[in-house]
Amino acid sequence: MPWRKSDPVSERLEFVRRLEEGERVVDLCHEFGISRKTAYKLKERYEELGPRGLFDRSRAPRTIPHRTPPEVEDLLAATRQEHPTWGPKKIRAWLLRQKPGTNVPCSSTIGDILNRRGLLVRRKRRRTPMPHGSPLRTASAPNDIWCADFKGQFRLGSGRYCYPLTISDRFSRYLICCEALEGTYVDTAMVVFDQAFREYGLPTVIRTDNGCPFAAPGLWGLSKLSARWLRLGVWPERIEPAHPEQNGQHERMHLVLKQETTRPAGENFLQQQERFDYFTDQYNHDRPHEALGQRPPADFYAKSSRQLPKELPEPEYPMHDVVRQVSTNGDVRLSQHERFFLSGVLAGESVGLREVDDGHWLVSFMQLDLGHYDCSTKLFEAIGTQPPEVTPTETA
Repeated sequence: MPWRKSDPVSERLEFVRRLEEGERVVDLCHEFGISRKTAYKLKERYEELGPRGLFDRSRAPRTIPHRTPPEVEDLLAATRQEHPTWGPKKIRAWLLRQKPGTNVPCSSTIGDILNRRGLLVRRKRRRTPMPHGSPLRTASAPNDIWCADFKGQFRLGSGRYCYPLTISDRFSRYLICCEALEGTYVDTAMVVFDQAFREYGLPTVIRTDNGCPFAAPGLWGLSKLSARWLRLGVWPERIEPAHPEQNGQHERMHLVLKQETTRPAGENFLQQQERFDYFTDQYNHDRPHEALGQRPPADFYAKSSRQLPKELPEPEYPMHDVVRQVSTNGDVRLSQHERFFLSGVLAGESVGLREVDDGHWLVSFMQLDLGHYDCSTKLFEAIGTQPPEVTPTETA
């Protein structure tokens, strides 16, 4: 005997049939799990349209008051055909000037209309160079390498998303912190790392992936956060894209963290942070770790002797001719009439410029050579996006 097929329309038809056979509305509503208001609505639609009335109706509005009139769409299409190289912004500006009485839609709407009519040729998107991984080191003592990452976001009981920022010591597996944050914002991450630096001291290296806020497209993949680390004498080390196994022990900690603190999740951020704090204490002091001979990480961890300075040290460029501060829009002023764009990430930072040839300048930030500026062509040419290999002693 074949299985009986069931779908919403079949259920509604069965409901109406049994209602017409004399069964009580209250009993049927209880059995089918619907309200009496829904029951009477189905009954009215069935009496008016028959079985066809039990299908879901379109929720689209009957009228769209702001829809572009057909004559305006035809005008836009004709303008595009007359000027096939003009984009939506140019077409809109031209029509506003030439047809002042016409209700011309915004540029994005014009683009949608022209795209529907097949009058737009999409440009191939230029790929932005992304940061790449750097050579990875081996930790031989506590605070040689800290590992940091944002564990995948999850919903709290309140429905809001939580983004846990985690930091651990690679040598001892000690969990430095686990903070429940509202997003992967650079300013919030700076506060969390500064709190960790104050309590545990400065590491030599911080290993992360290539995501925000640890890295960004552009010069050496620097972000505002990693630029701050450089000024503190902490070297930012990044794994290769799509290779989380290079930060495997930190990812393995994330699995335990997820199992013990997010199933179920806390109702709000305070409850979730309590769970993270309890997990951190248990993970560091009580939980045996197989890689540590079944001893907890606290048996192997000690705070760093390098303390967070009260004020952020200014970069020193003893071998450079001039030192300039990057403006808020990312420009560097070489002279009164000579300026060029460097990077918005380094806004407010000091960079060194050294003339290596006549009119040819080398631009550096800390120990990183960023690129060369040519006064004759007015162009800045970046050296690359992959950080060079720097020994830990160079970052101290």
